[in-house]
Amino acid sequence: MVFSTMDQIRDLWGDEFGGMPILFNIWNNSYAMGGQPVGETMGMHDHARIGAGLMPNELHAEKIDGYNPLAVLDAYRRKKNVVKEDGPVLFDIVTYRYSGHSPSDASTYRTKEEIEDWQTQDSIEAYGKQLVSARCATKKALEEIKAEVAEDMHRNMKLAIDPEISPRVAVLTTEPNAIADLMFSNQEVRSFDTTREPEVTLPYEEGPRPQMWAKKIRQGIDEKGNLVSKNRVYQIRDALAEPILKKFYEDPTLVAFGEDVRDWGGAYAVYRGFTEAIPYHRFFNSPISEAAIIGAGVGYAMSGGRAVVELMYADFLGRSGDELFNQLSKWQSMSAGVLKMPVVVRMSVGSKYGAQHSQDWSALCAHIPGLKVVFPATPYDCKGLMQSAINGTDPVIFFESQRVYDYGERFHKEGVPEEEYEIPIGEPDVKREGTDVTILSIGATLYRAVEAADILQEKYGISAEIIDARSLVPFNYEKVIESVKKTGRIIVTGDACERNSFMRHLASNITEMAFDYLDAPPVVVGAKDWITPAHELEECFFPQPSWIIDAIHERLLPIPGYTCSHNCTVLEQIRENKAGV
Repeated sequence: MVFSTMDQIRDLWGDEFGGMPILFNIWNNSYAMGGQPVGETMGMHDHARIGAGLMPNELHAEKIDGYNPLAVLDAYRRKKNVVKEDGPVLFDIVTYRYSGHSPSDASTYRTKEEIEDWQTQDSIEAYGKQLVSARCATKKALEEIKAEVAEDMHRNMKLAIDPEISPRVAVLTTEPNAIADLMFSNQEVRSFDTTREPEVTLPYEEGPRPQMWAKKIRQGIDEKGNLVSKNRVYQIRDALAEPILKKFYEDPTLVAFGEDVRDWGGAYAVYRGFTEAIPYHRFFNSPISEAAIIGAGVGYAMSGGRAVVELMYADFLGRSGDELFNQLSKWQSMSAGVLKMPVVVRMSVGSKYGAQHSQDWSALCAHIPGLKVVFPATPYDCKGLMQSAINGTDPVIFFESQRVYDYGERFHKEGVPEEEYEIPIGEPDVKREGTDVTILSIGATLYRAVEAADILQEKYGISAEIIDARSLVPFNYEKVIESVKKTGRIIVTGDACERNSFMRHLASNITEMAFDYLDAPPVVVGAKDWITPAHELEECFFPQPSWIIDAIHERLLPIPGYTCSHNCTVLEQIRENKAGV
């Protein structure tokens, strides 16, 4: 309802759109289960009144007698053109349910007499009498219809439980991967509608963003080994934007939306310069409603389109919990592969903004079957993984660190290519080779891992191999195992709180897969299991280079002459867990 009533649909999308042609039909059966709408849990009394809070026309709302088929038919007939010309429309159709909400519902919130009173007005019986009275049908004909319906229902029930016809359980005994094979479609579709040209307002080359990219340096380090200035370098925000903008010119079904993405360019300027090139109906600001943002993306994908949607902060992931965890992740499998879900959910992981805006909740998404999850930290990786995500047919949660939006490419010597390329989702990358210890990083901790490796090499002669996970789901362990075979030791680090993090999942799997090659158990260096403190105290909360070195010294490889900067002993780990912190 929030999305369909946005003013911009009428005022900014163009005259050809008019209102959103949606009819919201509330079958109001009068009761809930754990609390009753009228007289207890809600104050509107009539659901039709919801419309008054959404639009001046009150969504043309009507309250209709759902026990009268002719009244319902009349309402639909009258509002059919209204929906098309000035929608959306809201119906509050009053009906009643005789049985409980579920088998466990004893209906203790209502009396037996009330149910019996409604049953005396049963719409099927009452309408049948009207038909007989008006000589539109005979009693015998209605009885035959009722018998046919009962026979159909009985036949369908038997078909549903017949293991030969509906082998819902047996299939897993003959095809053990049947459900797993349905969760991801793993296809590449360049455009979901090749019959029409994408609607844009400027040729690609004339757009302000491509013109800006043409002037930028695509290597982050100059010939002298110095970092290229942020004003001149092609940044991570550019690497995220370039594949999306190009896809607007290739796939006419692509839409992108989220909070403040359009004229402001997004909270971190990833979409800067898109406003001039892409029309409103393809690229627009959304209400501050995370559930609606994800839900609209899911519905659009189910209808045959492709969407890039943005949650401004990962911290607000919970506001879209059902849509993300129960809808986006499951529809491909629940539809037996009939539906595709080409939705990329961009989600920033913050710092500087304290307890409610600086949390890495990547493990929550990685825990949900049916979602692909990536977390790149370099421009080269961001562009390649975004290209793979936006060419694909699966839902991808695309985590981005606010710490590094303005970073240039520091690892790929040739810089970030102008032409399109893909990085397969699930492949980690060795950013620096080493022989003594492996550091596996997630997200922006890559750069702190590099600092730690530099100190280890320069001061203590210890060679650290650095692997950037890049993806969380799927994840190919082969490069990690090969590294551990060489070094015998591994640190896993990221900005998420350590407890139950994806880092712990990686460490557990590495222990099982590479046990014979390990000289010590894998060690996890994550953020403290605290509420995130203010920016001034973040160095005490998020992993620092010294923490990585401390962990190596204390747990993996004693470093002669080294003194730990903080307590990372087993005894301290026991104390923290005992205290729940």
